[in-house]
Amino acid sequence: MKQLLLIALLLQTLGLQAAESVRETIRLDKGWKFAFGHAVDKQKDFGSGTEYFNYLTKANSIHNEGPYAVKFDDSAWQEVQVPHDWVTTLPYAPEASHSHGYKTVGWKYPETSVGWYRLRLMVNGEGLKVNGDCCYRLHFDGIFRNAQVWFNGFYMGTEPSGYVTQVYDITPYIKYGEENLICVRADASLEEGWFYEGAGIYRDVWLEKCAEVSVAPFGTFVYADMKYPYDVAMVHVKTEVTNGSLTTQQYEVEQQLLDADGREMAHAAGHVNALKAKETRTTQHVMNLTSPHLWSPDDPYLYKVVTTVKVDGKVVDVYETTTGLRDIAFDAEQGFLLNGKPLKLKGVNMHQDHAGVGAAIPDALQAWRIKQLKKFGCNAYRASHNPMTPALLDVCDREGILVIDENRLMGINDEHLRLLERMIKRDRNHPCIILWSDGNEEWGLENTVQGTRVAEAMREYTRLFDPTRPSTVANAGGTELIKGLDVVGFNYIVQNDVDNRKKAHPSWKIVGTEETTGCGTRGWYFNTPEFPGRMISINRTDKPGVENVIERGWKFYDERPWAAGLFYWTGFDYRGEPNPLKYPAHDSEFGILDYCGFWKDEAWYLKAWWTDEPVLHIFPHWNLQGHEGEEVEVWVYSNCDEVELTVNGKKLGRQPMPKNGHLKWKAVYQPGRVVATGYKGGKRMMTETVETTQPAFRTVLKSDRQTIAADGRDVAVITVEVQDKKGRVVPDACPLLTFQLEGNGRILGVGNGDPMYLGGDHPREKDCTTFSVPAFNGLAQVIVQSTEQASAMTLSSVSDGLKTGSITINTK
Repeated sequence: MKQLLLIALLLQTLGLQAAESVRETIRLDKGWKFAFGHAVDKQKDFGSGTEYFNYLTKANSIHNEGPYAVKFDDSAWQEVQVPHDWVTTLPYAPEASHSHGYKTVGWKYPETSVGWYRLRLMVNGEGLKVNGDCCYRLHFDGIFRNAQVWFNGFYMGTEPSGYVTQVYDITPYIKYGEENLICVRADASLEEGWFYEGAGIYRDVWLEKCAEVSVAPFGTFVYADMKYPYDVAMVHVKTEVTNGSLTTQQYEVEQQLLDADGREMAHAAGHVNALKAKETRTTQHVMNLTSPHLWSPDDPYLYKVVTTVKVDGKVVDVYETTTGLRDIAFDAEQGFLLNGKPLKLKGVNMHQDHAGVGAAIPDALQAWRIKQLKKFGCNAYRASHNPMTPALLDVCDREGILVIDENRLMGINDEHLRLLERMIKRDRNHPCIILWSDGNEEWGLENTVQGTRVAEAMREYTRLFDPTRPSTVANAGGTELIKGLDVVGFNYIVQNDVDNRKKAHPSWKIVGTEETTGCGTRGWYFNTPEFPGRMISINRTDKPGVENVIERGWKFYDERPWAAGLFYWTGFDYRGEPNPLKYPAHDSEFGILDYCGFWKDEAWYLKAWWTDEPVLHIFPHWNLQGHEGEEVEVWVYSNCDEVELTVNGKKLGRQPMPKNGHLKWKAVYQPGRVVATGYKGGKRMMTETVETTQPAFRTVLKSDRQTIAADGRDVAVITVEVQDKKGRVVPDACPLLTFQLEGNGRILGVGNGDPMYLGGDHPREKDCTTFSVPAFNGLAQVIVQSTEQASAMTLSSVSDGLKTGSITINTK
């Protein structure tokens, strides 16, 4: 009811604004009802499509009885908030899909692979003409997958892909002053990727109101022409204006360029043009900007373009586009250039799921994840293997992260090109995007002439949609498809013979789209048969060419000026593809950070060579009970010139650190202390110590933020440490933790980074205040979400035999 009142109030207010922009975008996140349908049995799927006149037979039949009918009774359905991923609460099963993390979803599980959503909302028509003088659109950022949408019983359409933005014009179907119904059916029976994808309305939903004559959805394209020394920029703005009325309208478009403080830096006016009923036309403007403030990872400066549409001299629409001005190029000799200077891409590949929430990642958690990557020096992000959610691109704009935005499926017919076009038109104003990826590892095309043809055609289509950026395809070793690319993307140097290919094709522009990290389970140093779902890092082997394999990729791309850089597989662990393991392992363990974003040892390797911060990291930890008297290797990641190691008081020697390398010593394990001393220029620079801890004594809770917004969406990411009496994290402690939340908030999800933990990590009930999960190797994570009532939220962590920890988060 609160959702209905809020929407009605906002739209009533907007309806009274005469001769002004009525544009408003309202997030539709609360008040949704959800129920499982059935992928095979139509009767269990609420009889959908079984009517004599079904939703495809007639635009809207009065005989319809399914969930899309306004009269349908959903009182027994569960109330949920979107983004929502229903797979998070499903159990694991050994016969379920390996690639999707053994969750019970997909064609084998018809009873949990279809979900229905319903939302009722009021649209107040006060101040509007009899037939309305505004346009209303429903805007879905992503529904997984094969989503069917109805409004007031009228069938709006179907979108097979789970990664594309959908926009529906609902203007003629609205009942003003009455209750309206949005209905969605999502069917996740068919996998679209080979990794965890979740299911349902897992991205944001919006109701957009605008004037009949207004900027079309994603209707602006802003880009700049400028050359070194960048003292002047010609800012181009292409604007699509659509006429939703029934008569020809006389319109004009004006543009303003505002700096980050809101000051006008440039302005352009246009001419009056005629726009026929239901017609869309494009206008073009150019604004000259002197001394442009350039966008870069170190200074991600953002401008705003304000587009004003007038009809008969009166303002009817104001549309804002956030963008940044920068000059990008890929060069066959200098690699990637940003604003005229070579910049090495230090990137990671990322899927779109997180512990406790699955694919339904809140905006604040998206921002937190990007900040964790930046801490070890990451400056680039490849969206593997699908278009990103718009909220994440906004974060990358603000944080200065360079992005490869990737298309889901290669092809040149309508089914493929409409997805490519939607991605590019939606995302092309983001300064963070430096490269479009038209596809990934299309094995059936890579070694065929058909592959060359498809790649060439997609390259040209991409240029039509955006002539300002190059495109690529990630190549797994083929020889033909890559002939048709702007930039050649190589997945793994060992299977692509990159050096010799570059010698044969010196004009090629090259980027490492994937390279292995060699990572394993966080804090896991010995193979243990009773834990078959965990694995030690591949880096910890003395096999030639494989030892510390993470440095193989970075050394290669760092040492070659013609190489743009690389993207490691992967930044975070993700659910699904637990290769080379199988059930009970359900997560890929090659992340530099685990599923919660906790650091693995390899993150310190990259921080040592990707940042200027002093780094000295010792591993393994020194709680190696059961291995007393055994010889173990002690490793150090560091950017010091030299490192000296002392184990239990015995000096094991001082070694020079090779560039982009690592060091190791052999020692006999006994409980005690390991000390590493780093030297720079012959002088002692820093010291790090690893000790055998005492038993677990307490839990300590730490939050990324002490204050969050009381908007019902914001989240605090809370790290739970299991510590001994001296405040040291106990690196092998795995006690069961029970979390209790007091105040106006809810536990949205939990995690621990254990790739074989088969318990729940997401509450079934909407407003959960108690949840349990074991810590894994000394750590756990809780994601707490606010409500719309400000308060102090206190989260407590209770565990048998341990001192209770707590933390208070304020919402306002």
